[in-house]
Amino acid sequence: MAAIDPLTAGAVFIATAATDAVYVMFTSAVIARKRVPAANWSAIWYLLSSYAVISYTDNAFYVAFAAIGSWAGAYASLTFLHRPPGGPPVGAAPE
Repeated sequence: MAAIDPLTAGAVFIATAATDAVYVMFTSAVIARKRVPAANWSAIWYLLSSYAVISYTDNAFYVAFAAIGSWAGAYASLTFLHRPPGGPPVGAAPE
């Protein structure tokens, strides 16, 4: 196994955390049926995920950093989107 570059590992972590956060925002926009925001989040999602894939293809060990970053991004996003039970999801149209 090749040596792990801390800078690359950190960049992969950040890219995958951001990718998962953007995916959660994309899903929220889809649930709220907001087409333009969903399309924007989708485009950003693919830009970020392509960086992560390109970064760790030279060394499969970077997949571990991608998985950890993905988890952190989803967790942080859901924490941000968390609302008390019974309330509308973030981005939902007012009643």
